[in-house]
Amino acid sequence: MITAPDAELLTRAVRIFMNTDAATDYLETPGTLAFVATEGEDITGWCWGSQLARPDGTSMLYLHQLEVAEPHRRKGIGRQLVSAFMSEGRAAGAMKMFLTTGAHNTPARALYASLGGGLATQGPTENYWFLL
Repeated sequence: MITAPDAELLTRAVRIFMNTDAATDYLETPGTLAFVATEGEDITGWCWGSQLARPDGTSMLYLHQLEVAEPHRRKGIGRQLVSAFMSEGRAAGAMKMFLTTGAHNTPARALYASLGGGLATQGPTENYWFLL
């Protein structure tokens, strides 16, 4: 997991995968989780999300983004990142994890299914964004 001493890795990953600058206080925000995969000096993938408190006293994880650089796909990096994300959340008390992915993103859906994920049972959903 990326922590304040590793902030430079997060800065580089945000530049590579989001094409913007990293917020310097992200790692200090309660509940945030970020993991960066490297091969030597190269960043090969990353994931980030949050641990969310629930009104019933439990918590759950939200995996917001998982991305592996094109030349490094199909090598298990995504699996390692998601597994680390889930393990860290489980250790912090999270009971469930959710994420969204495109219906046609077959590789991602296969990965999530192989890690024990199942489609949500509440039926078809639509995602909404709000600018605040």
